[in-house]
Amino acid sequence: MYISARERQILEILLSEENELTVKDLADKIGVSVRTIHRDLKNVEDILEEYQLTLQKKSGVGVAISGDKSRVRELELLLFNISHNEYTAEERLTIILCALLEADGPVKLVALANDLNVTIATVSSDLTRLEEKLQSFGLTLIRRRGYGVELEGSEGAKRRAMSNIISEHLDESEILSLARENIQKRSTQQIDTISERLLGLVEKNKLMIVERVFESIIQKLPFSMADSAYIGLIVHLALAVERIQKGESIKIDASYLESERLTKEYQFAQKIVAELEKVFRIEIPEAEIGYITMHLKGAKMRHDKEYAIEDSNLHVAMKTKQLIQNVGRRLGRDLSANVSLFEGLVMHLKPALFRIAQNMGISNPLLERVKRDYQDLFLIVKAAVTEVLPEYQVPDEETGYLVMHFGAVVFANRDQLQMNTLVICSSGIGTSKMLVTRLKKEFPQLKEVQSASALELKNININDYPLIISTIPLADFDRDYLIVSPFLSKDEIAKLHAFIKERTYKLVMEQRHHPELTKTVTYKPLAAFVKEMTRIKEYAGVIAAILQGFKVVPITGSTSIVDILSKACQDLMDQGVVRDKANVIEAIFEREKLGGLGIPETTMALYHTRTDSVIAPSFTIYSLTEPLEVRGMDDSSMKMKQLVLLLSPLSASEWTLEVLSYLSSLLIESAESIAVFQSNREEQIEAFLTGRLDEFFTEKLTEIRGE
Repeated sequence: MYISARERQILEILLSEENELTVKDLADKIGVSVRTIHRDLKNVEDILEEYQLTLQKKSGVGVAISGDKSRVRELELLLFNISHNEYTAEERLTIILCALLEADGPVKLVALANDLNVTIATVSSDLTRLEEKLQSFGLTLIRRRGYGVELEGSEGAKRRAMSNIISEHLDESEILSLARENIQKRSTQQIDTISERLLGLVEKNKLMIVERVFESIIQKLPFSMADSAYIGLIVHLALAVERIQKGESIKIDASYLESERLTKEYQFAQKIVAELEKVFRIEIPEAEIGYITMHLKGAKMRHDKEYAIEDSNLHVAMKTKQLIQNVGRRLGRDLSANVSLFEGLVMHLKPALFRIAQNMGISNPLLERVKRDYQDLFLIVKAAVTEVLPEYQVPDEETGYLVMHFGAVVFANRDQLQMNTLVICSSGIGTSKMLVTRLKKEFPQLKEVQSASALELKNININDYPLIISTIPLADFDRDYLIVSPFLSKDEIAKLHAFIKERTYKLVMEQRHHPELTKTVTYKPLAAFVKEMTRIKEYAGVIAAILQGFKVVPITGSTSIVDILSKACQDLMDQGVVRDKANVIEAIFEREKLGGLGIPETTMALYHTRTDSVIAPSFTIYSLTEPLEVRGMDDSSMKMKQLVLLLSPLSASEWTLEVLSYLSSLLIESAESIAVFQSNREEQIEAFLTGRLDEFFTEKLTEIRGE
């Protein structure tokens, strides 16, 4: 039986959907006209008839395949095992790119034509289309008559292309399942499928081995990773091993490598490489450690407690504030007071900007749907990003994730919740927030909606959540759960209503027959309890020290920054906060060499350092009657009226640094906070700091006691 590529696509789409699809839906999914689909459906009906199946047509509703389930299964097996004589245009591009990436030299057009069962002219046309895509990776095509076609570019560019097509064309849950050794055995007849060709770029066994090596180290990472970042790193490591074994090496900028050697990400990268060298018995060059470091720095998802000031987080916070204001202005809404949006975007933008700066790239499997369903918001956010971040070439994939953050706020409502719910997503925190917002809007009876990634699932007590919703299939998961898309279609909302009703009934019946379930008392291990108390004490101690030591010091008359810092450090020495005035001043000026300290669009400059000459954290504002000219963080010249001095001991704990990081972000959190800090009124600033640090401490207390 001959089945064309488009007919195969139509059948596969209809078989994968439980509900009817309109002809327009099919046309949009395949990328052809409605008229073309109508024409193809006639042949589809003939194919279905051979399997004693029918194409049900409901006016105003859509079409669906109907018939005996065993016959449906036979048709699915046929499509799964069929030797494809015809590929779609997009499939051909992917297969050609795979072939070029795998080849050590030029590939003949006739070989590609035979492989794809098309003419040489079709292959030549496909190569022309492919050239534009390759430019985004820094690759070019060498095409010469009698020579064939060959990829030209660096090893790094080739790896970016390999990682991209694997992430873009393979479902995330498939890669996660693969990495967790849940690969389903497939027959040898399937070697021509797109998935097999993509995974041909790297052996499946290597992916599993690399995942086991990384799994033994990931638990020690001081931050969480989004599933997409986890997948990207596993694929990168497996590709690196594969390419090294083939004699291919990657190059990296020596100055960048030098600057990263002391970072904790570099140290973790060294551990990963050491384990891979043992397992595969190969020698991995230091350049690979540098690239793994890039992935780790671009993979942080949340709970990153690095010292914000030293790690350019203040710059990111400033850009985040500007982005929120810009999007809000375009929407005609004030979004600046939304703390959740601000914090979420800061967490996302820091690794995102690093990825963009290092040209690492990222995949976003939901991009097309975001563009389609949230077209206006996507265009607004894209325009705002272009205006606020002109120094970065932000790809649409990253913009798509930013749209999810803004969408979670734009489409939010304030209904009260009444039932614990766990939402599992694999595409990052922005996706989770979008789904959580839709759930709160559609189902006000939900009490607490908590989001988590598939990787975090094993560390969560799922018994605390009567209702579990996921956007991906969950391997080896024995609890009832419902799979939905992050955007909740009308049909999915209807299914959720029924699912929630069922779960509510079960929960009520379980508690009715087992009242002791609601009275169970559990005790934490001693070590965990002591750690909680230590963290609480640390947070409380540093907050108390900051508030007790805070003051606004007026500086009258003409003076210099050196004089101000000299007086400030002498006062702090007298108070027992600083042990060596000269060393502290030297450290501050060393930090200033790295970039301007003036905060743009304010009259403040933040002078800060971490050094062993500081004994305790300190936060002080020096108010100048005569402004001094300083260099801003954006390299522009500005007038400083408030010198903000923030000092930290070199040995400060991660919890102390988290408080100082939060404190620095308050400086530019909103127009209100800027006005308060620029007021020079000590009582007003004290009241603001007390209120915000109280909120911070309460949030941390809840977080710690809930772990």
